[in-house]
Amino acid sequence: MGDRRAPLIVLYNDHLPCNRERIESLARTVYATEEELPDLLPGADTLLAWWPLSPAVAASWPDDPAKAPRWVHVAAAGVDPYLFPALTGNPDVVLTNSRGVYDQPIAEYVLGLVLSLAKDFPGMWDHQRGRQWRPRDSERVGGRTVLVWGTGSIGRAVARLLRAVGMRVSGAGRTPRDDDPDFGTVHGPATLRTGLGEADYVVLAAPLTAATRGMVDASVLAAMKPGARLVNVGRGQLVDEPALVDALSGGRLAGAALDVFAQEPLPAASPLWELPGVIVSPHTAGEVVHWRNDLAELFLDNLLRRAEGRPLRNVVDKELGYVR
Repeated sequence: MGDRRAPLIVLYNDHLPCNRERIESLARTVYATEEELPDLLPGADTLLAWWPLSPAVAASWPDDPAKAPRWVHVAAAGVDPYLFPALTGNPDVVLTNSRGVYDQPIAEYVLGLVLSLAKDFPGMWDHQRGRQWRPRDSERVGGRTVLVWGTGSIGRAVARLLRAVGMRVSGAGRTPRDDDPDFGTVHGPATLRTGLGEADYVVLAAPLTAATRGMVDASVLAAMKPGARLVNVGRGQLVDEPALVDALSGGRLAGAALDVFAQEPLPAASPLWELPGVIVSPHTAGEVVHWRNDLAELFLDNLLRRAEGRPLRNVVDKELGYVR
């Protein structure tokens, strides 16, 4: 007789987990493309969303709650594609993410972006390609003020690294406080405009939820310090992109470094490609050598925990949309 255990479904695109032999030793594993998922997901025990940004999970989710997977693990920090009512409203479904894997890589990326903006490395490289010798002054980063909007593990890693190079760091989040170990001051809604008006750099590291979608709108951009710069390593949908284009084109903001966009890939017609002072990168802030290995090992650890009846790591609060 065949193996009748409910399967673990791995949704993949171009890559499979590097430790799949060990995963297969613990669970009957079935690999699925987007096209195959609707036929395979109903009745599955577990879903590993190895391709985390795919819309196929919401489209393939069983209508019968009893046939839904009991556990969904997302190979990313953000879980916004999984916050649909049939999943979040089913109390029998546990949702976990890959919190922690991306913290230091993204913090290093943010530091690199801040340095690139302050030192105008893109302009220097343009001059190099044109064989042009153009000495000019650059800006310090030490002593500059940065507001990190998003106080989760990624935001905290960013705050620690920027503080280490002498930047004055504060945070923005749901709960205000004055004694945070990484941010010092965390601005809540009542004092957010004050924090924005003081910051030379605003770094977005918040998750995408119903509460944060479009949070950086024209009024927020107008509240930012004239000549400030925006760095987004959260989600593109946090920002009203047309309003950002207006703020950059009008010279109110000095620049932006954007790793995420409302539509990805960023359309060729977007003015963000060519606006002065803007750095565009293709959603790669967290992708470093061996990053997929780290994602796979985190899932394997959770798979072992589940088999042994131990608590899972990184359980997402489905109402909030992130790990508490």
